[in-house]
Amino acid sequence: MDLSLGDIKKAQETLKGVVVRTELAYTNTLSEMTGNRVYLKMENQQRTGSFKLRGAYNKIANLKSEERKNGIIASSAGNHAQGTALAGTLFGIQSTIVMPKSAPLSKVKATKGYGAKVVLHGEVYDDAYQEACRLQQEQQLTFIHPFNDPMVAAGQGTIALEILEDLPDVEAVVVPVGGGGLIAGIAAAVKNVKPSVKVIGVQTKNMPSMVEAAAQKKVSTCNGIPTVADGIAVRTPGDFTFAMVERYVDDLVVVDEEEIASAILLLMERVKTIAEGAGAVSVAAVLNRLPYYKDRKIAALLSGGNIDVNMMSRIINQGLAKSGRKVVFDMVIPDKPGFLCQLLKLTAETGANVLDISHNREARGVALGYAKVQLELETADQEQINAIQVVMEEHGYSVNII
Repeated sequence: MDLSLGDIKKAQETLKGVVVRTELAYTNTLSEMTGNRVYLKMENQQRTGSFKLRGAYNKIANLKSEERKNGIIASSAGNHAQGTALAGTLFGIQSTIVMPKSAPLSKVKATKGYGAKVVLHGEVYDDAYQEACRLQQEQQLTFIHPFNDPMVAAGQGTIALEILEDLPDVEAVVVPVGGGGLIAGIAAAVKNVKPSVKVIGVQTKNMPSMVEAAAQKKVSTCNGIPTVADGIAVRTPGDFTFAMVERYVDDLVVVDEEEIASAILLLMERVKTIAEGAGAVSVAAVLNRLPYYKDRKIAALLSGGNIDVNMMSRIINQGLAKSGRKVVFDMVIPDKPGFLCQLLKLTAETGANVLDISHNREARGVALGYAKVQLELETADQEQINAIQVVMEEHGYSVNII
């Protein structure tokens, strides 16, 4: 299997009028934080919410009539599922998508909404892939691989052509990596058009399958653990994509869960855009893993924005607590008239906003005549939290922060 620049340019023609030519947006926030000129390729604004439609549509467009006859099948944690479902529907082909049971409900619902039959199987992508292979044989369906296919990678590579057209003097492109189809296509395009541009792949520390394969110089299976970047949680990269990474990619880096969560929150709050975990790893890398890049033009790919709202809520709350903008004070006060009122008055005088209050007389370990109080406060920063704690302790309250 091989992938040429001609394949990618042909895919670009195939995708005209189907995919959105997404914005390459300059970001003052990330540029100031890193000392570079950082641009974001907004594939989170693509149809279906991720880049995956490009590859799936290009693959299906190149199928022979007999390959389309019985329908198509794919395995996916969510984004390839939606891309394949929509592409199949656009071509009038029935699609079956096998997704792991851990796939976000929002992605499962969206995939069904694009016209696919969804089968939930296994805990991670690789389990779903095995079941999809079994169904493909059983029902004589045509498999649309999420990454290990030159035509799929060619569709993804059209992103690089757009970046190079919009920012001809780009110096580095930072790309999320799961199974490797996205970076295979992007790297092939970049290195054949402008070899001087650095291509940097990013994986999560919890599932660094391509990083391990590169270190061992062969495709291997990674025994990783769950990650907020579920879209790139692939245990075994493809042999085709691995060969492309070895040939074209300049560097591979890993980011941890806290860095990914912080990047999601930063993008939401400062850049005003939504990225899922897999989409935000490129920004996490630009912020934390590229110290040797200064005053460079960097394009970071936001590969998708299909984040589960419950996950988003947890990330926001964790981020607010970490940055000192939310805190819970835990204390025991006398259960007598006026003590709770005094506590709330002191809190108001510090300028903090009360988000929630719990007053429990029956809490374990609390003596008769006392009550356990938990105050959840909205604060400005850690300095204000420290000041509130000092004020409360000066007035006789013994405060624990939880």
